[in-house]
Amino acid sequence: SSSAPSSVLRAASLYSRTRFFHSSFRNLSPSSPSLLNHQRSLASAPVRSFHCSVPRWSHRLDWRSPFSLRAQIRAVNPVIERLERKFSTMAAEHPFKAVLTSLPKPGGGEFGKFYSLPALNDPRIDKLPYSIRILLESAVRNCDNFQVKKEDVEKIIDWQNTSPKQVEIPFKPSRVLLQDFTGVPAVVDLACMRDAMHKLGSDTNKINPLVPVDLVIDHSVQVDVTRSENAVQANMELEFQRNKERFSFLKWGSTAFHNMLVVPPGSGIVHQVNLEYLGRVVFNTNGMLYPDSVVGTDSHTTMIDGLGVAGWGVGGIEAEAAMLGQPMSMVLPGVVGFKLSGKLRNGVTATDLVLTVTQILRKHGVVGKFVEFYGDGMSELSLADRATIANMSPEYGATMGFFPVDHVTLQYLKLTGRSDETPQQERVYSSYLELNLAEVEPCISGPKRPHDRVPLREMKSDWNSCLNNKAGFKVSLGVNLLELFSFETFKHSAECLTICCRVLLCQKRHRTKWQNFRSTDSQQSLGMAVL
Repeated sequence: SSSAPSSVLRAASLYSRTRFFHSSFRNLSPSSPSLLNHQRSLASAPVRSFHCSVPRWSHRLDWRSPFSLRAQIRAVNPVIERLERKFSTMAAEHPFKAVLTSLPKPGGGEFGKFYSLPALNDPRIDKLPYSIRILLESAVRNCDNFQVKKEDVEKIIDWQNTSPKQVEIPFKPSRVLLQDFTGVPAVVDLACMRDAMHKLGSDTNKINPLVPVDLVIDHSVQVDVTRSENAVQANMELEFQRNKERFSFLKWGSTAFHNMLVVPPGSGIVHQVNLEYLGRVVFNTNGMLYPDSVVGTDSHTTMIDGLGVAGWGVGGIEAEAAMLGQPMSMVLPGVVGFKLSGKLRNGVTATDLVLTVTQILRKHGVVGKFVEFYGDGMSELSLADRATIANMSPEYGATMGFFPVDHVTLQYLKLTGRSDETPQQERVYSSYLELNLAEVEPCISGPKRPHDRVPLREMKSDWNSCLNNKAGFKVSLGVNLLELFSFETFKHSAECLTICCRVLLCQKRHRTKWQNFRSTDSQQSLGMAVL
């Protein structure tokens, strides 16, 4: 064809081949003049003219030419369509379709289909930790020999041998969790993509998250009004006034994009909403059943691990890539098995337990690893207590602290209005730890270093040693009640009210003793109150 688009595309193609040949010839010896002459002949006068006439930033395509960018895109559409057909063919031929199994209902019919790991008939799978089995199921279900390959599935199955070698695997989470600070840029990027599609004359509705996205608006709240009956309403009105533009944009996003749920302000903190409402445990998407897993743009996304949902915090770029269907590349982690036995004594709170667990795990070293809890002691812990331990994962350094699904999980699902219709061999772990819950005793710690745990019976001697320590305090005890509420150890703990009541009681008893004490922030410190 002699049309201008065809001429430019031929010239650009020839120029690309010239560059490729030129880079290939660099490795040849100088004793090949015929090849070099052939290369020079490829760079004909029209190509050199085209090369010189196009600005460097334009990637050799002249956007100022009479034909538009739209026409050029149409010209290369056949190539793109061929690639799409190839990829769809690869995806249609699922390598593990033989293990797709139906889950029947007791009264007839079926719940749906799922990829059965036992159907792979590999004895290594039976000994895998539950957290690794979630990674394996995701790899089997998403295996297309393109983004996720059969070799990746084999790496996970052979976890005992591959994990110490720091091998990388792809992982596709079931959903993405955002809060309003980190979520707004992600929604803005999606809106920009739609704007670009509109300029190209294409269908803007094609731009949507490929996995479910939950965005909880909770990071915009400020406390301006206190000690008033209408404090909540007044603070919410001020919050809406300050963030009107952002909230309007997010409300538009909730209706414009499919697969996106926006939880409005005033509904609770993101981790609470995730635990009580958003966590599915088992997904049922068009009859396909698979475990719930989530990555979130908050470090304490790990709180959901107490519900048996694998989840951890990631950066904004990783979360946005997951939204667009891209697999996350991660190192196949080691798993620390933490056995729980016994039962907590009366008077010992979940906070005492989590501080003890944090100290043990930090001493053991669990950075970059999964921690999986098991043992008879798990049945003695409520789901709120489990969530408190899982929430502290960033403090003890693990990627997540995972509690597998059991009867406590199902009871919690029923308690929070969700369905509990959820469909042993000793597991093998990278290392083992054990804690008898009956040995946990009341303690204090933090607020800066949660692993600096001090048993309550040693409080007085430790306080005196800190006062005489010239190098500084080992344990910072100058936390007031407001700081206590904001400290991550107590943020999600049901024991916070109990602790504060103890503090107020001690303050009342020792008011006379400490009436001359004045702290820098005009409040008695927690350490003095306990003393």
